[in-house]
Amino acid sequence: MKKTALITGASRGIGRAMAESFAAAGFDLILTCLHRIEELKLLGRALENAHGIRCRCHAVDAGDCEAVTALFSGIEQLDVLVNNAGIAHMGLLQDMSPQQWHRVMATHLDGCFYTCRLAIPLMLARGCGHILNISSVWGNVGASMEVAYSAAKGGVNSFTRALAKELAPSHIQVNAIACGVIDTDMNRCLTEEEREVLRQEIPADRLGRPQEVAKLALLLIQAPAYLTGQIITLDGGFI
Repeated sequence: MKKTALITGASRGIGRAMAESFAAAGFDLILTCLHRIEELKLLGRALENAHGIRCRCHAVDAGDCEAVTALFSGIEQLDVLVNNAGIAHMGLLQDMSPQQWHRVMATHLDGCFYTCRLAIPLMLARGCGHILNISSVWGNVGASMEVAYSAAKGGVNSFTRALAKELAPSHIQVNAIACGVIDTDMNRCLTEEEREVLRQEIPADRLGRPQEVAKLALLLIQAPAYLTGQIITLDGGFI
């Protein structure tokens, strides 16, 4: 029986790269996005044709409990959950509205809660499973002008460690990837000058690629069962 993976925020960047990698590895896919559903459906059909897998695509707000619940009402089997959906917010904390703060928290942290609470019973029924949360190095050390994002990702890291302890007896692995500066649309808001300054601060002398995150994600899914509760940093030596 083929295994099934749910990847949130899969229409572009890291999520898209993971969808491509998991499809190539033979996983049936459930993919979500918020705004680019037609683009996601095109990707889904391409992956089905290329790899002979089944791919279902849904427009879902990861920070909306009812939307996530509706998504899971149609899921009968789940082996892998990848919480990747995310949004950026850059600016001074004093200029941030409560609505903006709650939006960042809902997408990154609440979204993990909404998906995990519904994925866990499906994995318990199979006696195993993998939960992988896509985090950030800013969740480890914090970033000026990105306080909300840093706080949300810090919460994701703690969520990951705690849930791993809770689920280890049930053979469900829970890990996270703390990404450094990855070359995605989320970072396209940076000017070329800002990107160059970042590049110079990274020992690997370049920004990371979404495909590298996807490759690590697959490795973690295939890792020994004893690997759980870990925040794996992928940042080219940046932090």
